[in-house]
Amino acid sequence: MDLVVTHLNADFDCLGSLVAASRLYPEAQLCFPGSLEKNLREFCAAHPELLPPLVRAKEVELSAVSRLIMVDCQHPSRIGRFADLVGRSGVTLHIYDHHPRTGDSPVADGGEIRPCGATTTILCSLLQQQGGVPTPAEATLMLLAIHEDTGHLSFGTTTPEDYTVSAWLLGCGGQLALLDEALAPELTTPQVELLHDLLASLKTTEVAGVRLSVAYASRSWYVGDVASLAHMMLDMENLDVLVLVLAMGDRVFLVGRSRVPEVDVGELLRKFGGGGHGSAASATVREQTLTQVLERLDQLLLLAVRPRKSVGQIMSSPVKTIDRTASVAEAREWMVRYNYSAMPVVQDGEVLGIITRKVAEKSVYHGLGTVAVTDLMHTVFPQAVEDTPLDGLIEQMIGGDSRFVPVFRQGELVGVVTRTDLLRHLHGSGTRRTETLYDLEALTPEPSEREIVHHVNRRLPEATVALLRELGRTGERLGMAVYGVGGFVRDLLLDIDNQDVDITVEGDGILFAETFARQHGCRVRSHQAFGTAVLVLPTGGKLDIASTRLEFYESPGVLPTVERSSLRRDLHRRDFTINTLALCLNPDRFGRLIDHYGGQKDLREKMVRVLHNLSFVEDPTRCFRAVRFEQRLGFHLEPHTEGLLRTAVRMGLVERVGGKRLLGELTSILREREPLPAVRRMAALGLLPFIHAELRFGDDVEHLFAESERALAWYELLYLPTPVEAWAVYFLALTDRLDSPKYRETCTRLAMPGRWLQRLFGHRHRAIKHFQALRQGLRGGVSIANSRVYALLRNIPIELLLYGLARSGQEELRRLVSHYLVRLAHVTLLSTGADLHDIGVPPGPSFGRIKERLLAARLDGEVRSRDDELEFARRLLKDGV
Repeated sequence: MDLVVTHLNADFDCLGSLVAASRLYPEAQLCFPGSLEKNLREFCAAHPELLPPLVRAKEVELSAVSRLIMVDCQHPSRIGRFADLVGRSGVTLHIYDHHPRTGDSPVADGGEIRPCGATTTILCSLLQQQGGVPTPAEATLMLLAIHEDTGHLSFGTTTPEDYTVSAWLLGCGGQLALLDEALAPELTTPQVELLHDLLASLKTTEVAGVRLSVAYASRSWYVGDVASLAHMMLDMENLDVLVLVLAMGDRVFLVGRSRVPEVDVGELLRKFGGGGHGSAASATVREQTLTQVLERLDQLLLLAVRPRKSVGQIMSSPVKTIDRTASVAEAREWMVRYNYSAMPVVQDGEVLGIITRKVAEKSVYHGLGTVAVTDLMHTVFPQAVEDTPLDGLIEQMIGGDSRFVPVFRQGELVGVVTRTDLLRHLHGSGTRRTETLYDLEALTPEPSEREIVHHVNRRLPEATVALLRELGRTGERLGMAVYGVGGFVRDLLLDIDNQDVDITVEGDGILFAETFARQHGCRVRSHQAFGTAVLVLPTGGKLDIASTRLEFYESPGVLPTVERSSLRRDLHRRDFTINTLALCLNPDRFGRLIDHYGGQKDLREKMVRVLHNLSFVEDPTRCFRAVRFEQRLGFHLEPHTEGLLRTAVRMGLVERVGGKRLLGELTSILREREPLPAVRRMAALGLLPFIHAELRFGDDVEHLFAESERALAWYELLYLPTPVEAWAVYFLALTDRLDSPKYRETCTRLAMPGRWLQRLFGHRHRAIKHFQALRQGLRGGVSIANSRVYALLRNIPIELLLYGLARSGQEELRRLVSHYLVRLAHVTLLSTGADLHDIGVPPGPSFGRIKERLLAARLDGEVRSRDDELEFARRLLKDGV
């Protein structure tokens, strides 16, 4: 009997190889010797009609086997109970495998072992040579096998033969529609949790110019299909070489992936008893701890990198450049024509910057094709000379997140190196690092995580900490990762008090909010279009909940369109790197900091940096936020970011921002504890004219701001019950130079709400006029009657009173305003309307005039009691008032 078997924990290439072998050995029985990978197991359950006849391993009578055919495997230790057949007298052995031979590979009587993207490809080639034609079902299974093992024909191990065989199978009826279903399944909750832990422990070390990445995790139970997590991490983190080390149950599993020819992970993991090829391999280790495996991996991986060459040896030359006079659309056309991802921008041979294809295409999409290329190019970029060691070049490219490095010779541009060049050609210098690759102390909680938890406990009230932990527990029950994000996390790291917590959920944020509300007696206001909700807590506090999402802009300055996305992309949509930090709240990861975009580094360097070159183009309100954060935190704008901001100003993009949004940004700045530095900075950056074309900042406005601050401080010391909006006082100071028509234009431009329009515009002219009258009265040296002060200042909003006070700058006027606010504003008549009616005051205009005269007399001390008021009213009646 012929028996075809494959390795334990079979994948799609195992199934495809069994199917192909069944056509080459038509009388053979097909058997999986052990378990299947999760993806394959679920596919078999969903599509049993596609599967060939299979026998159970325990049902096979070993004594009946005369020929054993091993596919996608050549090691007896990996075929379970059938290992006893290898080397048995009377049993012929055939092996088909695309993995390289090793020293312990058995001697086969037939078959074929050679490099290829998948073992299925080898068997299909033989079938094709024999004139065999698979059924559509068989072609589909074999096509799936090749696509899985070659990463949809994209892995470095893919050969031309994989392409030709795939085309042949497609022509035989293979169904491409099943590929996405089978090869891109959704992650389970245990897989998502494991992925989070792996990303948190991921460490990358550069050895001879190659980035080696290791991640570890530990579970007391088995989590399947870890290989898919390795592929996902390679793409998410753009890694060169990745080894996952997973302690699960009583074993340690290793999964290796390599995208560079300098590291052969198959050779590496064979030293752990595993196998595979240069770009993908795995191993299972028994009777060793996670720490022991990591220690050995640390030693072996450091020696696994082949040497590389120098910059001058790998650079591309000559270099195509674009002149500084070109437009963005022209730059895009050149890059599309030559299939470049970036081009140097030059003037008389000097490199001014780098324009990338991504920036150019997005700019054209936003209607900015006619803009000069110099306005949107990268002005800060890594550089190299021909003799630059590749270690240094890699450090520049990764540290600066650049894929394009110009190479110079005595100041002259002679070549470029791209990241693709590195992956294809670098062979290293043979140097080795002496330090260890992986910090084994990282197996215990990192100090930074403990420090963050300490910050949370120290900076926040116990009730808030308890709320955060309960939010995490709710997310855990729902299988969702929950994070505190944005300014709350930033200020926590800066040791600044901020209890305005924003929550982001990887999953359905509205479902999360509704679940939490039911369990904790809260109310929910949801916004389906944005996937957000507001939790109204029993204490009256509010909490914003959002699903992780991405945003894209149809045109500059408009509100974005929102789609659901991952945490990484959710953080990428934010304004500045310092606001991209996320704090995990789930119980097993509480306090773990997520920093994809270098936010911690910029916090340490006190720098405000945008995430991409079109940040201010897509949302010009970020210009104002950049100033606000810079001045509030005592930071500085990163030079390239400031250049992009000035470009957005020069292009007039802020003009496109709606008045309501612009007012929101302006009031946020004016609500700062000390708004003057931010206003001064806005003026220096040219932002004030977008509020009104004639708005300027000079010594007079600076003086008025200082006086406004003094007036607000003075009012605060009066401890009066009437609240004051400080931002409105500063707004009046900022617009002091504008006459009434221009001031009205400003309020209209800012879409000032009706309440504030009446408060700040309707009373502004009257307040200025009445303060002038008071100043003139004081100049005459005659004391001003209380009734006169009352008549001039009553019904003027408190913000305008303080603005008028700041504008006057007179101490005597300050005394009058204080006297009005503390005493006069609260004076009322002792007599009532009924009292006046009883003494004969008739209804109508005279009634109001008499009351006014009575109040003035009371303010001036002419009447002191109720009887005095009534007697005074009788005299007024007699005089015909």
